[in-house]
Amino acid sequence: MNRFTPQEIEYLTSQRLGRLATVDSKGDLHVVPVGFRYNPEHDAIDIGGHNFATSKKYRDALRHGRVAFVVDDVLPPWQPRFVEVRGTVEAFSEGGNTINKGFASDMIRLTPTYIVSFGINTDAVMPGRGNVNYDGRRVL
Repeated sequence: MNRFTPQEIEYLTSQRLGRLATVDSKGDLHVVPVGFRYNPEHDAIDIGGHNFATSKKYRDALRHGRVAFVVDDVLPPWQPRFVEVRGTVEAFSEGGNTINKGFASDMIRLTPTYIVSFGINTDAVMPGRGNVNYDGRRVL
């Protein structure tokens, strides 16, 4: 069973840019745009970039092992949509260039523990309905 709904997967695969939120060693928050791809084999989000393994976002993500990630857009005239994913991250030395051919090979994989979306499955946000069980099923 997928962690993401079919509509969320369709949305994620139609987008190229997301925002990664991390916390540094002093507890300061850091949010940056990043390239990503939905990974159907692992039902996860692969995140990478240029010189990725030397970046602050990479170090901070691995230091705490947890991140938040958002993909959003607005359809005309005013139809906001988003998918927010929180979860654990793991580093990989290969695969980053599958996100974008120009990216470094290093990447992180975000495995969801919480997913919430708006304007994707319904027109309402359902906070607290996005927790993901250990076996990948959403808790409703």
